[in-house]
Amino acid sequence: MAATRGRPGCRAMLGALGAVGVVLSSLLVAPSASAAPLSGMSREAVDAYVHRHSHPMGSQIAAHERGTAQQDDGSGEGDGSDDEAQDDSRGIEGIDVSGWQKDVDWQHYWDKGKRFAYVKATEGTGYRNPYFTQQYNGSYDVGMIRGAYHFALPDRSSGAAQATYFAERGGGWSSDGKTLPGALDLEYNPYGDTCYGKGKRAMRAWISDFHDTYRERTGRAPVIYTSTNWWNTCVGDDGDDHGFEETVPLWVARYADEVGDLPAGWDSHTFWQYSNDPIDQNTFNGTRKQLKALATSE
Repeated sequence: MAATRGRPGCRAMLGALGAVGVVLSSLLVAPSASAAPLSGMSREAVDAYVHRHSHPMGSQIAAHERGTAQQDDGSGEGDGSDDEAQDDSRGIEGIDVSGWQKDVDWQHYWDKGKRFAYVKATEGTGYRNPYFTQQYNGSYDVGMIRGAYHFALPDRSSGAAQATYFAERGGGWSSDGKTLPGALDLEYNPYGDTCYGKGKRAMRAWISDFHDTYRERTGRAPVIYTSTNWWNTCVGDDGDDHGFEETVPLWVARYADEVGDLPAGWDSHTFWQYSNDPIDQNTFNGTRKQLKALATSE
């Protein structure tokens, strides 16, 4: 049932929908998580902060792999006028955003047929998206299923420290059917060595540390976002017994007409970031019902 080429296809019932136990009590962002980290600063200063310290999802993949971005007008699979029909159709359209998009016109993207969104919350243990509240709650309010993502800097602090930072600053999860598990963005180092100075075994250990801590705090395994080239270069599949690929939904980045080869360890994908024009665009590899299931404890 799962497909590893082309779009769309139905993932073989999403390894991440395994046993989950802990459910967060709040459906929206807690005040401590949503408060602007740069309150009192001018909008210009806030935007300068974003430009200095924030790396949007896929920015380093586009810079290093230099694939040709698939051109897309942002219209998705239609105008979204018949949501019930999408319950049984495969290939649900969505976007991801960060502080670079500032305040997002969510109604515009809803009208374009986008039905889910991922919003950047944090990077390392020192950056918080100052536009997070508007983006995260705004996507929810317009009707989208949404989640948060964390840009990893594995050479700066432990996986556990970054998972905790993320979970406490917008990256939590609630079993409301509209909140996707948090995503771990793993891509080329924006500051230096491609693999952050780590060998494959050390990188897998870092990811395991993040995975285990995030799952302990939220009851869900994180989604992992990456490209096939970066993953195979820096992580690979060394035959160890952790097996987080068995429980973690894969979000693969490739700006092309087909998904292509998947990272080592996965035989299906859950999300595909297929374009970064005019905004990061993604497809969920399944039906609307399955997307809702991913956002629900089952």
